[in-house]
Amino acid sequence: MGKGKLAKFADMEAFENVFQCPFETVAEAPFVMRGHWHDQYFKNDHPIVLELGCGRGEYTVGLARLYPDVNFIGIDIKGARMWTGAKQAIEEGLGNVAFLRTHIELLDRFFAPGEVQEIWLTFSDPQMKHARKRLTGTRFLNLYRQFLTDGGVVHLKTDSLFLYTYTSHVVDVNRLPLIVRTDDLYHTEGVGDKKILSIQTYYESMWIERGLNIKYLKFRLPQAGELVEPEVDIPLDEYRSYHRTKRSPKEVGR
Repeated sequence: MGKGKLAKFADMEAFENVFQCPFETVAEAPFVMRGHWHDQYFKNDHPIVLELGCGRGEYTVGLARLYPDVNFIGIDIKGARMWTGAKQAIEEGLGNVAFLRTHIELLDRFFAPGEVQEIWLTFSDPQMKHARKRLTGTRFLNLYRQFLTDGGVVHLKTDSLFLYTYTSHVVDVNRLPLIVRTDDLYHTEGVGDKKILSIQTYYESMWIERGLNIKYLKFRLPQAGELVEPEVDIPLDEYRSYHRTKRSPKEVGR
């Protein structure tokens, strides 16, 4: 039997690579290491890369193994999942890994302007009914601009055709510099560093087993210019975001 949630939360309080910061702690004042992740935690000036919605932390830890000269921070609100990656990083002695438990909406309280070089979005909830909640929507892109370097890179890896299509429209409508775009990552040549893209999350392995194509977008996010939402109708995915049960025809038509 796996370790219970309460035991995991107790572990997380002691993990030196985990920072748990509820809203009330940063509502009045920014996080103490905002603007100082390099000198106060990582003790180097290497680039900082975030994985938003990191879940169990497979991607954060996998990237840290491949690139010891880059700093990686996995961010999620669900601590019981994050425990897996945090514990693994400690056991492997990965000093270029940290985990932050908080809401993504609060990230400007944790990172100063220009402090982050890249962002990974790995199998985010497509939020088909709520554009403001989509992590590739203009609301969140404007948030990322507050701490991402000018022209910093955003990666999206997803099984959701809806989110992939929506994000493609966001990139095109706003003329964001596109680096890579493919709707079938593992059967497309020349899409970038296969070493990075071969890292698979828990959910990704499930979707591949079910025969779902993995989509990938990589683009730059300049600081200049007003971002606008695309005015397009996009067909909904025929399965739910995480549990993957079939949507009924009535639900698909909503």
